[in-house]
Amino acid sequence: MAKVSAMMFPLQGAQMLQMLETYLRKSLPESLKVYGTVFHMNQGNPFKLKVLVDKWPDCNTVVVRPQEQEMIDDFDHYTNTYQIYSKNPENSQDFLSSPEVINWKQHLQIQSSQSSLNEAIQNLAVVKSFKVEQTQRFLYMTTETIKKLVPSLLDVKNLPPNSGKPKAINQEMFKLSSLDVTHAALVNKFWHFGGNERSQRFIERCIRNFPSVALLGPEGTPVSWGLMDQTGEMRMGGTVPEYRAQGLITYVAYTQSQALEKLGFPAYAHADKNNKIVQKMFYNLHYLPMPCDWIQWHCVPL
Repeated sequence: MAKVSAMMFPLQGAQMLQMLETYLRKSLPESLKVYGTVFHMNQGNPFKLKVLVDKWPDCNTVVVRPQEQEMIDDFDHYTNTYQIYSKNPENSQDFLSSPEVINWKQHLQIQSSQSSLNEAIQNLAVVKSFKVEQTQRFLYMTTETIKKLVPSLLDVKNLPPNSGKPKAINQEMFKLSSLDVTHAALVNKFWHFGGNERSQRFIERCIRNFPSVALLGPEGTPVSWGLMDQTGEMRMGGTVPEYRAQGLITYVAYTQSQALEKLGFPAYAHADKNNKIVQKMFYNLHYLPMPCDWIQWHCVPL
């Protein structure tokens, strides 16, 4: 007998997406990557993403992904990016294996805050014949966002005694601004996950659609910056080498998180487990590490 494929429901309309946001909020911080994405879908959905669930309203697995017509380049894993949250990761494999849910024939990325999804993804790598590379990093939320969304995680004794504000910058020398699309090449050059044509297109899209912060140097070009992606995460921050170790990126990160919080957006970010400088910066800015990690699986068909 032919195996019946898992059920799949596309969630459409403001009311369903609002209900989903509320549902995901109850599972923070494990649902953070998906929560942040759905939050911004409810703010206008500039990346034209769609949500698929295995059942409704009591869903087990949630997948956020682009529309098929956006995914025209099989090699563009920046566009072909999926965010996943599952209440029962061990039972998510059938749903995730469906080609209507995930197009496993493309180069793609899966982002989540649940390491427990790894088993299903590794199993699917064997079944669907792709190689997978996993990146796991520390996940952080600002204290203001924690207070609002998951107050039970607010552990004040883990905060430094300082005010959580950065030291002042020389305002004669640096001007606070935002990025424009012409700055994408510069951001791309210093982005750990970037450095190619497709990543530059993704950065341009983020600059066009989401708030960014930049400090312009004496020449009027960005010397330090921070962006936001379609999941609402503060990402792709950087400083040009000749201006490093002056506290500029700390100032940018602080300004950016303040701006997002003012808009009512969740403010969160990640740090490489070996990058002690960024970890220290987050500590000083009163970002708290989450009990779960930031995880990305990069999948390439064999």
